[in-house]
Amino acid sequence: MRGLRRRWSMSIPGMLDTFFERMDAAATRDDLRSLNFYLRDHSRIAHIVYHWVNSDEEQYDAGTYPQAWAEHYVRQGYLRIDPVIQGCFQLFHPVEWKRLDWSSKAVRKLMTEAMSHGLGAQEFSIPLRGPAGQFALFRANDSCSDEQWEAFTRSNNRDLMLIAHCLIEKALDFEQGVRDGGAKSLSPREAEVLTFLALGYSRAQAADTLSIFEHTLRVCVESVRLKLGVINTTHAVARALAWV
Repeated sequence: MRGLRRRWSMSIPGMLDTFFERMDAAATRDDLRSLNFYLRDHSRIAHIVYHWVNSDEEQYDAGTYPQAWAEHYVRQGYLRIDPVIQGCFQLFHPVEWKRLDWSSKAVRKLMTEAMSHGLGAQEFSIPLRGPAGQFALFRANDSCSDEQWEAFTRSNNRDLMLIAHCLIEKALDFEQGVRDGGAKSLSPREAEVLTFLALGYSRAQAADTLSIFEHTLRVCVESVRLKLGVINTTHAVARALAWV
């Protein structure tokens, strides 16, 4: 099986520039699917999935799970019992598979069948929400050890969050009538700054990690505040996380 067990060299920051270039050029939902294959191949995560439910409750998946598993998942109605889906509907922060309740017989069956279709036991899931009731879920899945997965998510959680939020930003471009005509998109740097602040970094810590002056970070936060029409940094983070 591909993934961390074979090549423990997953590195997301080194390929982000190319990822954003490809995202800017994306013109269709199929392009989003191609982006996920790019992420999978260059990060060496076994599977990357982006699941989207728009304001009309239409669903689509752009991911690298085996087609046989995707079809089986739908036929079995696993959406109703999937702990990841149920957990993420109630949360705004990333969710680790190992922290969810897999104790019921039905849920254990889901996990066993997922493994038989090539999914790993490790997953980092990021719930996302749009301004008109849209729900999205970004999922990174692998079969590595607990220690390897913890090290990877600890090192790359901010970049995974940035990628996930940029994906929903792009998906919103493909849905008609969901944006406020006066709204302005955040730049990758602005989204990155908000990601750090959402993770609990102080301004000084975020600036140091980004290798920029704290004054520069303050200017960036002020730009975000004006774009989102909010009164303070806390409101900006909350609004960006919910994409309202």
